[in-house]
Amino acid sequence: MDERIDYRVNDGVAQVVLNRADKRNALDWHSFKAIVAVQKAIAKDKRVRVVILSGAGEDFCSGLDVKSVMGKPKQALGLLAKWWPGRANLAQRVSTGWRALPVPVIAVLHGRTWGGGLQIALGADFRIAARDTDLSIMEGKWGLIPDMGGSLALRELMAADHALWLAMTAERLGAEKAAELGLVTEVCDDPMARARTMADTLMDCSPDALAAVKGLFRRHNLPGSGRLLAAETWRQCKVLMGRNQRIATARALGKERDYEPRRGW
Repeated sequence: MDERIDYRVNDGVAQVVLNRADKRNALDWHSFKAIVAVQKAIAKDKRVRVVILSGAGEDFCSGLDVKSVMGKPKQALGLLAKWWPGRANLAQRVSTGWRALPVPVIAVLHGRTWGGGLQIALGADFRIAARDTDLSIMEGKWGLIPDMGGSLALRELMAADHALWLAMTAERLGAEKAAELGLVTEVCDDPMARARTMADTLMDCSPDALAAVKGLFRRHNLPGSGRLLAAETWRQCKVLMGRNQRIATARALGKERDYEPRRGW
């Protein structure tokens, strides 16, 4: 496995740790590839009954490593490319891949959980947050849209008006407010201990029943998932081709520039 991910299985529980602490677990091209590789390994390993997903260091994941990814246009395009519109691309699979696994996935959150980091967490079935967790759909700050598949979970978890506000404004939320809105499952002082207790409870359940229940909830509860994934990618590509996205980036970096008139949508 890539060193960006620490992956091990103990007594049926897969521990997956985002392991780029010196970069606040920011996602570069290799991080995306490594996460998807771990998801594939878990799907093939019948020993795995529960997954606990966490981040090393001060933060769960601060989002996209913008300098690394955007500095290499072929990699940026590789994240968005897909053979079929309704299928998940590489960027989306780091979120949707957890949803597709036939085992429960518990995300343990702390510190910055921004942008792509929040999208990854939204792919989990349960999100247990430390009290210091800072959450944001940060893409809006950079004039982008959330395009990593987390929208599937957002429309399940939150009222549409709250989800729209967070996606439009990139507003940052503390853990308690996020729990109030349904963005996280639970807030506690020791989220890893809580996750392990939950894993113990799930280990007492039939793995076949767990897989069947998850399949019912994840695959059949809402129509149009493929259309949503296709729309995410198409709209993000259109946003990236416009000048206002570059203006948003400049503004996020402290350079005052006026936006141009909205493009036709």
